[in-house]
Amino acid sequence: MMRLSPAIFSALALAACASAQATRPSADELSRLPDDPTTAVAVKDPEVPAVLRPAEGSRQLLQVHAVGVQIYECTQGANSAWEWKFRGPEATLFDARGAKVGDHGAGPFWRLADGSRIVGQAKASVPAPTTGAIPWLLLTVASRTGPGALEPVDAVQRINTVGGVAPAPTQCTTAASGRIERVGYTADYLFWAAAPSR
Repeated sequence: MMRLSPAIFSALALAACASAQATRPSADELSRLPDDPTTAVAVKDPEVPAVLRPAEGSRQLLQVHAVGVQIYECTQGANSAWEWKFRGPEATLFDARGAKVGDHGAGPFWRLADGSRIVGQAKASVPAPTTGAIPWLLLTVASRTGPGALEPVDAVQRINTVGGVAPAPTQCTTAASGRIERVGYTADYLFWAAAPSR
């Protein structure tokens, strides 16, 4: 299993101290975190499908655990059928100690307390191995701002998803037009940097 580099972990620890009053995950979420704070958050160490792997030679810089919601709106589609349209995620990012280190929102973007921020673009998707969970993803970085731990990131993986799927289609009808549903989910996000050019 990959470990956080000392420099990145130190930066995140300082950011966590600055956010000491932040909301923490539930006791159940914390019970699934590893005891060693320098290890990555996802204790499952899953077999990630080849299509979701970053470029050969990439190195993992960071891994965080997200706790939040996937937001859907009941709207009429192009074919006049009513459907749940995905509006974006809204989640808090936690380190291996369970301290808040950043947030995740529509774009999608990831932002850390050190000021670094990236926006991703979906590249590949596979169904989650768990029923009722949103897909696992590989995203490339479309833009970045601010110096910090996310600055060198080129790719992001979303794995170990739980929940987050849209409500049943039968719940989106004319009577529910404009209705917003916030569906709880958790996931692990792995941040990768491409191998340096020679």
